[in-house]
Amino acid sequence: MDSLAAAPGTGPATSPLPVLRARRAVASFASLPADRTVVMGILNCTPDSFSDGGEYNSTDTAIAHGLRMFYGGADIIDVGGESTRPGSHAVAEDEEQRRILPVVSALAKAGALISIDTRHASTAARALDAGAALINDVSGANVHEDMIALIAERQVPYVLMHSRGDSRSMDSLTQYSDVVEEVVGELSVLRERFYAAGVKAEMLIVDPGVGFSKNAEQNWELLANLDRVAAMGNKVLVGTSRKRFLGSLLSSAGKAAAPKERDDATSATTALAGAQGVWGVRVHDVGASLDAAKVAARLRLAQENRAARRTPHGTGGTA
Repeated sequence: MDSLAAAPGTGPATSPLPVLRARRAVASFASLPADRTVVMGILNCTPDSFSDGGEYNSTDTAIAHGLRMFYGGADIIDVGGESTRPGSHAVAEDEEQRRILPVVSALAKAGALISIDTRHASTAARALDAGAALINDVSGANVHEDMIALIAERQVPYVLMHSRGDSRSMDSLTQYSDVVEEVVGELSVLRERFYAAGVKAEMLIVDPGVGFSKNAEQNWELLANLDRVAAMGNKVLVGTSRKRFLGSLLSSAGKAAAPKERDDATSATTALAGAQGVWGVRVHDVGASLDAAKVAARLRLAQENRAARRTPHGTGGTA
């Protein structure tokens, strides 16, 4: 598929052939919207994703879906070649790179801003060379020194996510006395390793790691207290999309809702996160969360406008 083509059905034409579009200006991290929560679209180039069952496992289908999200308004496309669902197995770095690099190159040429979901410094480096602009790493406490060194060398935006253990052990590591304070504390310790290596503070984005070494109640507690995570002073990214705790909430007759039945609930969490001023959300259904982010931004603006009217000349008094 041509890298500048929209996927069938996304443009004004309805034929099965790709619809060529004019190349957009190359996106940059600095050009992301500052007046609302950023929407990061998830693109799993894997055969074993929990959410889409390998639907985009080929290069062509992955590029097509990435373009759909891009032209549908996604601010960032997050490309991953290794599933990190509970119980998943590690993927060799060369296989991970085989899956994602052609996709990264094609989407970057189309003008999309690309994030790479990887735990491996070698994959991150090659993806950056192919046109990616941001690294999203779920390693948490297991982050590798090579990754820290790479981010320090390249000075590119990096998502530092909280997690304990790995995909096979994290469900057994959910013991917290205060999940909010302990997540913030553990993220702060990890953050210092990056700062000590020379990574600039503005390059770090923190993610509380919803669903990673947390149970359902702990996930809800984190979502209710995102302001505490934001108080760390870094941008905050939140990923709730189609996760188990939403499936459990929406269960019917004792059966959890299927992953694709969780998108409405996901967009509700986007609105809640946006209302708390969160920088970004990582989602499968871009359109619904983009709408939710705009609603949350308008709500915050109304709150700010009222506060400004009630504070004459910045004196702190009440009109």
